[in-house]
Amino acid sequence: TMATVAATMATPTPTRHRQFRVRAAWDMNPGAATVAVPKPSKAKPKPALGQSPATATTPARAPPPTHADLFARSSEDQATTGGTKKSTYMGFEKWWLPPAPEVKKPRSLYNAASLAYLGDCIYELYARRHFFFPPLSINEYNKRVMDVVKCESQDLLLNKLLGEDFLTEEERDILRWGRNIVSSKTRTRKRAGIAVYNRASSLETLIGYLYLTNFKRLEQMMFQLGFTSGASSQNIADELRSSFQKTTSTSVQSQQPAKR
Repeated sequence: TMATVAATMATPTPTRHRQFRVRAAWDMNPGAATVAVPKPSKAKPKPALGQSPATATTPARAPPPTHADLFARSSEDQATTGGTKKSTYMGFEKWWLPPAPEVKKPRSLYNAASLAYLGDCIYELYARRHFFFPPLSINEYNKRVMDVVKCESQDLLLNKLLGEDFLTEEERDILRWGRNIVSSKTRTRKRAGIAVYNRASSLETLIGYLYLTNFKRLEQMMFQLGFTSGASSQNIADELRSSFQKTTSTSVQSQQPAKR
Protein backbone atom coordinates (compact mmCIF):
# COMPACT_ATOMS: atom_id res chain seq x y z
CA THR A 1 0.00 0.00 0.00
CA MET A 2 2.84 2.40 0.71
CA ALA A 3 4.22 1.76 -2.79
CA THR A 4 0.86 2.47 -4.32
CA VAL A 5 0.59 5.76 -2.46
CA ALA A 6 4.11 6.74 -3.48
CA ALA A 7 3.41 5.91 -7.14
CA THR A 8 0.26 7.96 -7.01
CA MET A 9 2.07 10.97 -5.60
CA ALA A 10 4.88 10.68 -8.15
CA THR A 11 2.47 10.72 -11.14
CA PRO A 12 2.00 14.36 -12.19
CA THR A 13 -1.62 15.46 -12.52
CA PRO A 14 -2.49 17.10 -15.89
CA THR A 15 -3.10 20.89 -15.63
CA ARG A 16 -5.93 22.68 -17.49
CA HIS A 17 -4.94 25.70 -19.61
CA ARG A 18 -7.48 28.51 -19.83
CA GLN A 19 -7.90 30.22 -23.20
CA PHE A 20 -7.96 34.01 -23.30
CA ARG A 21 -9.05 36.18 -26.23
CA VAL A 22 -7.27 39.49 -26.53
CA ARG A 23 -8.91 42.32 -28.40
CA ALA A 24 -6.76 45.26 -29.38
CA ALA A 25 -7.30 48.38 -31.50
CA TRP A 26 -4.60 50.33 -33.20
CA ASP A 27 -4.98 54.11 -33.29
CA MET A 28 -3.80 55.27 -36.69
CA ASN A 29 -3.72 58.90 -35.52
CA PRO A 30 -2.49 58.78 -31.96
CA GLY A 31 -3.14 61.79 -29.84
CA ALA A 32 -5.70 63.45 -32.17
CA ALA A 33 -8.77 62.38 -30.20
CA THR A 34 -7.33 63.27 -26.89
CA VAL A 35 -6.28 66.81 -27.78
CA ALA A 36 -9.07 69.24 -26.88
CA VAL A 37 -9.38 72.11 -29.30
CA PRO A 38 -10.63 75.23 -27.53
CA LYS A 39 -13.77 76.70 -29.09
CA PRO A 40 -13.68 80.39 -29.96
CA SER A 41 -15.68 82.31 -27.45
CA LYS A 42 -18.18 84.83 -28.72
CA ALA A 43 -17.56 88.12 -27.03
CA LYS A 44 -20.82 89.59 -25.80
CA PRO A 45 -21.29 93.27 -26.55
CA LYS A 46 -20.83 95.46 -23.56
CA PRO A 47 -23.79 97.61 -22.62
CA ALA A 48 -23.48 101.27 -23.39
CA LEU A 49 -23.03 103.83 -20.71
CA GLY A 50 -26.26 104.22 -18.79
CA GLN A 51 -27.83 101.10 -20.36
CA SER A 52 -28.76 98.11 -18.27
CA PRO A 53 -27.38 94.66 -19.22
CA ALA A 54 -30.91 93.37 -19.82
CA THR A 55 -31.58 95.86 -22.60
CA ALA A 56 -28.18 95.46 -24.27
CA THR A 57 -29.06 92.90 -26.96
CA THR A 58 -27.72 92.12 -30.37
CA PRO A 59 -29.47 93.83 -33.31
CA ALA A 60 -32.40 91.86 -34.72
CA ARG A 61 -31.99 90.23 -38.10
CA ALA A 62 -34.03 91.43 -41.01
CA PRO A 63 -36.96 89.12 -41.83
CA PRO A 64 -36.52 86.93 -44.91
CA PRO A 65 -38.19 88.20 -48.10
CA THR A 66 -41.66 86.95 -48.85
CA HIS A 67 -42.89 85.58 -52.15
CA ALA A 68 -44.37 88.94 -53.01
CA ASP A 69 -40.95 90.56 -52.50
CA LEU A 70 -39.30 88.02 -54.78
CA PHE A 71 -41.85 88.45 -57.54
CA ALA A 72 -42.22 92.20 -57.17
CA ARG A 73 -40.74 94.37 -59.84
CA SER A 74 -39.98 98.05 -59.55
CA SER A 75 -42.60 100.09 -61.38
CA GLU A 76 -42.43 103.55 -62.79
CA ASP A 77 -43.80 105.32 -59.72
CA GLN A 78 -41.44 103.76 -57.16
CA ALA A 79 -38.68 105.64 -55.39
CA THR A 80 -35.50 106.42 -57.24
CA THR A 81 -31.95 106.18 -56.03
CA GLY A 82 -29.74 109.22 -56.41
CA GLY A 83 -32.14 110.88 -58.81
CA THR A 84 -31.96 108.00 -61.33
CA LYS A 85 -34.33 105.09 -61.62
CA LYS A 86 -33.10 101.61 -60.88
CA SER A 87 -32.41 99.60 -64.01
CA THR A 88 -31.77 96.30 -62.23
CA TYR A 89 -33.65 94.19 -59.69
CA MET A 90 -31.99 91.32 -57.76
CA GLY A 91 -29.01 91.59 -60.09
CA PHE A 92 -31.04 91.29 -63.31
CA GLU A 93 -32.39 93.82 -65.76
CA LYS A 94 -35.90 94.87 -64.83
CA TRP A 95 -37.12 94.21 -68.39
CA TRP A 96 -38.19 90.63 -67.88
CA LEU A 97 -39.20 89.64 -71.41
CA PRO A 98 -36.66 88.28 -73.91
CA PRO A 99 -35.06 91.04 -75.97
CA ALA A 100 -36.91 91.80 -79.17
CA PRO A 101 -35.15 91.73 -82.56
CA GLU A 102 -34.06 95.11 -83.84
CA VAL A 103 -36.70 96.16 -86.35
CA LYS A 104 -36.85 99.84 -87.21
CA LYS A 105 -40.02 99.76 -89.29
CA PRO A 106 -42.11 96.67 -88.46
CA ARG A 107 -45.00 97.71 -90.72
CA SER A 108 -42.76 97.67 -93.79
CA LEU A 109 -41.45 94.19 -92.97
CA TYR A 110 -44.39 92.36 -91.34
CA ASN A 111 -48.10 92.33 -91.92
CA ALA A 112 -50.64 92.91 -89.17
CA ALA A 113 -51.33 89.19 -88.72
CA SER A 114 -47.64 88.53 -87.93
CA LEU A 115 -47.56 91.23 -85.27
CA ALA A 116 -50.83 89.94 -83.81
CA TYR A 117 -49.32 86.45 -83.71
CA LEU A 118 -46.43 87.83 -81.64
CA GLY A 119 -48.68 90.05 -79.52
CA ASP A 120 -50.92 87.12 -78.63
CA CYS A 121 -47.95 85.34 -77.01
CA ILE A 122 -46.79 88.46 -75.16
CA TYR A 123 -50.31 89.20 -73.91
CA GLU A 124 -50.78 85.68 -72.53
CA LEU A 125 -47.41 85.86 -70.77
CA TYR A 126 -48.55 89.03 -68.99
CA ALA A 127 -51.78 87.26 -68.00
CA ARG A 128 -49.96 84.22 -66.65
CA ARG A 129 -47.59 86.35 -64.63
CA HIS A 130 -50.51 88.35 -63.26
CA PHE A 131 -52.16 85.26 -61.72
CA PHE A 132 -48.95 83.42 -60.78
CA PHE A 133 -49.06 84.63 -57.17
CA PRO A 134 -50.58 83.53 -54.84
CA PRO A 135 -49.99 79.85 -55.72
CA LEU A 136 -53.01 78.09 -57.22
CA SER A 137 -53.77 74.78 -58.85
CA ILE A 138 -53.07 74.32 -62.55
CA ASN A 139 -56.78 74.13 -63.31
CA GLU A 140 -57.40 77.42 -61.52
CA TYR A 141 -54.44 79.02 -63.33
CA ASN A 142 -55.85 77.96 -66.68
CA LYS A 143 -59.36 79.10 -65.81
CA ARG A 144 -58.29 82.60 -64.82
CA VAL A 145 -55.91 83.01 -67.75
CA MET A 146 -58.43 81.76 -70.29
CA ASP A 147 -60.99 84.26 -68.99
CA VAL A 148 -58.57 87.08 -69.75
CA VAL A 149 -57.06 85.97 -73.07
CA LYS A 150 -60.33 85.35 -74.92
CA CYS A 151 -61.31 87.97 -77.45
CA GLU A 152 -64.32 89.23 -75.47
CA SER A 153 -62.02 90.23 -72.59
CA GLN A 154 -59.49 91.78 -74.96
CA ASP A 155 -62.28 93.86 -76.47
CA LEU A 156 -63.19 95.14 -73.00
CA LEU A 157 -59.57 96.04 -72.28
CA LEU A 158 -59.28 97.91 -75.56
CA ASN A 159 -62.43 99.89 -74.77
CA LYS A 160 -60.84 100.77 -71.43
CA LEU A 161 -57.80 102.24 -73.16
CA LEU A 162 -59.93 104.16 -75.64
CA GLY A 163 -62.25 105.45 -72.95
CA GLU A 164 -59.36 106.74 -70.84
CA ASP A 165 -57.74 108.41 -73.87
CA PHE A 166 -54.49 106.62 -73.11
CA LEU A 167 -53.35 105.81 -76.64
CA THR A 168 -51.45 108.11 -78.95
CA GLU A 169 -52.46 108.84 -82.52
CA GLU A 170 -49.78 106.49 -83.84
CA GLU A 171 -51.05 103.69 -81.62
CA ARG A 172 -54.62 104.29 -82.78
CA ASP A 173 -53.38 104.01 -86.36
CA ILE A 174 -51.87 100.61 -85.49
CA LEU A 175 -55.25 99.56 -84.11
CA ARG A 176 -56.98 100.52 -87.37
CA TRP A 177 -54.34 98.60 -89.29
CA GLY A 178 -54.81 95.50 -87.13
CA ARG A 179 -58.59 95.33 -87.54
CA ASN A 180 -58.30 94.15 -91.13
CA ILE A 181 -56.75 90.79 -90.26
CA VAL A 182 -58.21 87.82 -92.12
CA SER A 183 -58.16 84.75 -89.86
CA SER A 184 -59.20 81.13 -90.23
CA LYS A 185 -60.64 80.92 -86.68
CA THR A 186 -64.21 80.73 -87.85
CA ARG A 187 -65.48 79.15 -84.63
CA THR A 188 -64.14 81.98 -82.48
CA ARG A 189 -65.49 84.62 -84.85
CA LYS A 190 -68.94 83.04 -84.77
CA ARG A 191 -68.93 82.89 -80.97
CA ALA A 192 -67.79 86.44 -80.28
CA GLY A 193 -68.80 88.17 -83.49
CA ILE A 194 -66.70 89.65 -86.26
CA ALA A 195 -66.52 93.13 -84.74
CA VAL A 196 -65.34 91.89 -81.32
CA TYR A 197 -62.83 89.53 -82.89
CA ASN A 198 -61.36 92.26 -85.10
CA ARG A 199 -60.96 94.66 -82.16
CA ALA A 200 -59.25 91.96 -80.09
CA SER A 201 -56.88 91.24 -82.98
CA SER A 202 -56.06 94.94 -83.24
CA LEU A 203 -55.05 95.00 -79.56
CA GLU A 204 -52.74 92.03 -80.13
CA THR A 205 -51.27 93.82 -83.14
CA LEU A 206 -50.53 96.88 -81.02
CA ILE A 207 -48.90 94.74 -78.32
CA GLY A 208 -46.66 93.07 -80.88
CA TYR A 209 -45.78 96.42 -82.42
CA LEU A 210 -44.85 98.01 -79.07
CA TYR A 211 -42.82 94.96 -78.12
CA LEU A 212 -40.65 95.50 -81.20
CA THR A 213 -40.43 99.28 -81.05
CA ASN A 214 -41.04 100.65 -77.54
CA PHE A 215 -40.97 98.16 -74.70
CA LYS A 216 -41.23 100.85 -72.03
CA ARG A 217 -44.48 102.04 -73.56
CA LEU A 218 -45.72 98.44 -73.64
CA GLU A 219 -45.07 98.13 -69.90
CA GLN A 220 -47.00 101.33 -69.26
CA MET A 221 -49.95 100.15 -71.32
CA MET A 222 -50.15 96.72 -69.68
CA PHE A 223 -49.91 98.32 -66.25
CA GLN A 224 -52.72 100.66 -67.28
CA LEU A 225 -54.83 97.62 -68.15
CA GLY A 226 -54.30 96.20 -64.65
CA PHE A 227 -51.61 93.58 -65.19
CA THR A 228 -49.24 93.46 -62.22
CA SER A 229 -46.44 91.20 -60.95
CA GLY A 230 -47.32 91.18 -57.25
CA ALA A 231 -49.96 89.26 -55.34
CA SER A 232 -53.20 89.40 -57.27
CA SER A 233 -56.38 87.40 -57.20
CA GLN A 234 -58.56 89.78 -59.18
CA ASN A 235 -60.10 88.82 -62.46
CA ILE A 236 -59.53 91.77 -64.75
CA ALA A 237 -62.25 90.80 -67.19
CA ASP A 238 -64.93 90.37 -64.50
CA GLU A 239 -64.15 93.76 -62.98
CA LEU A 240 -64.32 95.41 -66.40
CA ARG A 241 -67.64 93.75 -67.16
CA SER A 242 -69.14 94.92 -63.89
CA SER A 243 -67.86 98.47 -64.40
CA PHE A 244 -69.19 98.61 -67.97
CA GLN A 245 -72.55 97.23 -66.85
CA LYS A 246 -72.80 99.93 -64.21
CA THR A 247 -71.87 102.58 -66.76
CA THR A 248 -74.39 101.25 -69.29
CA SER A 249 -77.20 101.06 -66.74
CA THR A 250 -76.45 104.60 -65.57
CA SER A 251 -76.49 105.96 -69.13
CA VAL A 252 -79.76 104.15 -69.91
CA GLN A 253 -81.42 105.54 -66.82
CA SER A 254 -80.27 109.05 -67.67
CA GLN A 255 -81.73 108.75 -71.19
CA GLN A 256 -85.16 107.63 -69.96
CA PRO A 257 -87.67 110.47 -69.61
CA ALA A 258 -88.56 111.45 -66.09
CA LYS A 259 -91.96 110.28 -64.88
CA ARG A 260 -94.46 113.00 -64.04
